[in-house]
Amino acid sequence: MQCPTYASTHIRKNRKKYDKQNHICANCGRQFIDSYEQQGYPEAMKKECLEMYVNGSGFRAIERVKKVDHTTVINWVRKLGNTLPNSPEYNEIPEITQVDELETFVGKKKNHIWLWTAVNKHNLGVIAWVLGDRSSETFKLLWQIIKCWYSYFYVTDGYPVYPCFISDEDHIVSKTYMTLVMCENSRFRHYLARLHRKTFCYSKPEEMLKLSIRLVIDYLKYGSVALRVRSAGNLEAMSRTGYAYA
Repeated sequence: MQCPTYASTHIRKNRKKYDKQNHICANCGRQFIDSYEQQGYPEAMKKECLEMYVNGSGFRAIERVKKVDHTTVINWVRKLGNTLPNSPEYNEIPEITQVDELETFVGKKKNHIWLWTAVNKHNLGVIAWVLGDRSSETFKLLWQIIKCWYSYFYVTDGYPVYPCFISDEDHIVSKTYMTLVMCENSRFRHYLARLHRKTFCYSKPEEMLKLSIRLVIDYLKYGSVALRVRSAGNLEAMSRTGYAYA
């Protein structure tokens, strides 16, 4: 046995602590026990809880099934969500961009908020999004992102905000050609409990909704929850596995 500080072998027993033998280093006075139990939950449990969360389970449901306090799961979502970008990087610039809005609420069900999303017509996955009201001021934030793509066409529904920003020659107004973006919004409602229709689960602060959206977008792209920042090699390998489906 060695001292954890200086690796000295001049060790003496020094009573018991919590029914475990305590030792003391005769050279530096450091006290320690034979072995220490792992603090907190193992990573496997964290991953299982987070994957339940991005597959439609609420915090209380995870608590009932996994016996992990819901505030602990909330902290895991916050910690992981803060390491993720708003959306994963995409190499392809969309030639045709589809845009739509999804309605939900925060704080209480009278406080409506809209998730504005943009997708590439030829690929699954949300590539840009913003949260806010349904005014032109909110869409302006999204437009600052998607206008830089210089897509040939931007496809939307007939909501009157869009023509204020998109020129007529670049604008297609048709729900028939919005199937992919509506599919992505449906996947949001399917994979995130707080976006289910007629649900008891909803976001108290807007920040939690933002972090949850980041988490779901990342999960849908790579098919798994990454407890650490993804390396470039992992990103390339996981991109070949496709997307997560119900």
